Amino acid sequence: QVQLVESGGGLVQPGGSLRLSCAASGSIFAIDTMGWYRQGTGSQRELVANSGRGGVTDYADSVKGRFTISRDDDKNTVYLQMNSLKPEDTAVYYCNAELYSGRWALKQAYWGQGTQVSVSE
Repeated sequence: QVQLVESGGGLVQPGGSLRLSCAASGSIFAIDTMGWYRQGTGSQRELVANSGRGGVTDYADSVKGRFTISRDDDKNTVYLQMNSLKPEDTAVYYCNAELYSGRWALKQAYWGQGTQVSVSE
């Protein structure tokens, strides 16, 4: 049983910073990719940042230069450092992982429960 547990969300003023974390637990053999998505009110879920094979990273244009994704494979944990936050960053942020798990080491995608990030005066 695989579970992704997120933390670090909250309310912050424009220009402030937050650091999100997501830890994967369970019968995990290996993790290929871990990333962050977000979904604002009335919007579709969109990619924010992804950490892929070999440490290759990908960012949405709207967060480049402000957000940084990092990963600790020994702890099966991914982080998202968010700086210079803007009101338009307000959304529920979801952790995603593609990993191998279970007795047959099947590759599947998993999602965290989501954590609210609100940027407002």
